[in-house]
Amino acid sequence: MEAAHSSVPPVPGDATPVSEATLSVDSPERMRELGRRLAKVLRPGDLVMLTGELGAGKTTLTRGLGEGLGVRGAVTSPTFVIARVHPSLVSGPALVHVDAYRLGGGLDEMEDLDLDVSLPESVVVVEWGDGKVEELTDDRLHLLIHRVTGDTDDDRRTVVLRGVGARWAGEELGAL
Repeated sequence: MEAAHSSVPPVPGDATPVSEATLSVDSPERMRELGRRLAKVLRPGDLVMLTGELGAGKTTLTRGLGEGLGVRGAVTSPTFVIARVHPSLVSGPALVHVDAYRLGGGLDEMEDLDLDVSLPESVVVVEWGDGKVEELTDDRLHLLIHRVTGDTDDDRRTVVLRGVGARWAGEELGAL
């Protein structure tokens, strides 16, 4: 993985980032590695939003987060169950993995998942959460995963990490 600089458009409705980095990832294993490295800087109460088209690597990255956090259970896409909780095996925070793809509404629909209750003691990762979970907290880490498009089996991804809010001020995301 290497840090790169690019001009990526802002996410509609997203707050101004206080910390930002762009990384190049060239394989699924490197995406998992990024998740494991990211787990080292996450703490209870962190909200991580993952944005990217189907097959971009959102669940692969979350698998690495689960490994890095030392949680129980295989981290798989929660598309059909919407949310999975993976308790810690090492006295750390639980990982709450949410797939908001099938949820049409904003925070109202998300309230049924009680994410606001889970957030203070867990790391909450939400795939497809744009416009749905930003109101949970002023502080969040937003990862935008871009992949090569078209008829290709290219594994290269560009990952833009955007820290929003006081929690991420001064965080060196490019060091991941």
